[in-house]
Amino acid sequence: MPIIQIDLPQVGESVTQAILEKWLKQVGDHVEKYEPLAEIVTDKVSMEMPCPVNGVLTSLLVDPGTTVPMGDPIAQFEVTTEEQASNNPSAEVADLTVPDRIGSMDLTVTNVGPTGSGGPITTGTDPKEASRQRYSPAVLRLAQEHNLDLSSVVGTGISGRITRKDVQAHINENRSPKPIPHEPESSDQIVPLTAVRRMIADNMVRSTTQIPEAWMTQEVDVTNIVTLRDRCKDEFEQQHGVRLTPLAFALKAVSEALQTNPMVNSVWSDNGIILKKQINISIAVASPKGLLVPVMHGVDHLDVAGIAKAISSLASKALNDQLGVEDVQGGTFTVNNTGALGSTMGKGIINHPQAAILNTEAITKRPVVIGESIAIRSMMNICLTFDHRIIDGAEAGSFVSAVKQWLEAIDPDFRS
Repeated sequence: MPIIQIDLPQVGESVTQAILEKWLKQVGDHVEKYEPLAEIVTDKVSMEMPCPVNGVLTSLLVDPGTTVPMGDPIAQFEVTTEEQASNNPSAEVADLTVPDRIGSMDLTVTNVGPTGSGGPITTGTDPKEASRQRYSPAVLRLAQEHNLDLSSVVGTGISGRITRKDVQAHINENRSPKPIPHEPESSDQIVPLTAVRRMIADNMVRSTTQIPEAWMTQEVDVTNIVTLRDRCKDEFEQQHGVRLTPLAFALKAVSEALQTNPMVNSVWSDNGIILKKQINISIAVASPKGLLVPVMHGVDHLDVAGIAKAISSLASKALNDQLGVEDVQGGTFTVNNTGALGSTMGKGIINHPQAAILNTEAITKRPVVIGESIAIRSMMNICLTFDHRIIDGAEAGSFVSAVKQWLEAIDPDFRS
């Protein structure tokens, strides 16, 4: 029976790597197709990876806790000829790489031992030479961008295969001074880094090093929203089954402002600025596993009640570790409700590769000058952090002002 290779599948837009947190099967197990094989974690979601075939797991190529580029091999299976034929009935068994819905399987490899230490996977070819013949497009592109000779890179993949991670590590090592490790003192406590925390760290560094950001803030008078919510929150919860929060109004205001300020709903690329036609708002949610950013799709087609229901659903999934891939894909703009944590002023880090993020802060009562009088009003600060390659100050100001105007125009008798 042939041995096939399982690769780590692409699990989300703009996700280039994931941490294989835990194997759910062991070498020697017979695994059914679509049965959970491993737990993987990205900066957006923690999820179970289904097995793409029926077969016996013969080798685990990646240790738990390892960061793996998308498309890299992670396991090998022994499958029957019938299983292989069902994936590609017209193909010759030994000559093709068969695509599957969650990865690709290389049918040209030979068997290895249960720990992956049975020698080179390819036959008749020097392993290092074989790896040079199998550079992935991502590896070649990154090497070309940095004018790098790949023969100088040490591969850590199967049989010395060079991965994108190897190329990036080589580039970083040669352009940056060696960091000085911080040695803990005897009285210090070391908190182990979770997979989610590592991915958050990587994504934050990528955002702050690749995006030239700027920011601006405005204060918004949300007195009418507070009045409306206090008056009808009980009725709203009875009718819709969810709480009515100021965040629902803020997301509606953002979706309206994005429609009139399309540059804010975009992504930078070397070929041009990509204007996103869909308005899918990512929402930062604190969970037991760390910060997660589920996506609310088609916000421009929802009213305030629909948005409130979507917020409740995504928050519940995040808190109960039930987010699926579909819940974290396709975000075009992010709202970070730091006001829920008591913050009154702050700026967010852009959710790469989006163009901007809006912080909504805590609502506080403050004295405000209205005409010639001073009144006590419910005020909220909003802060936009934006990619200055895409958005200039005038465009950012127009967007923030549009959000402010929509929120302040709410009538206390407003109905969702």
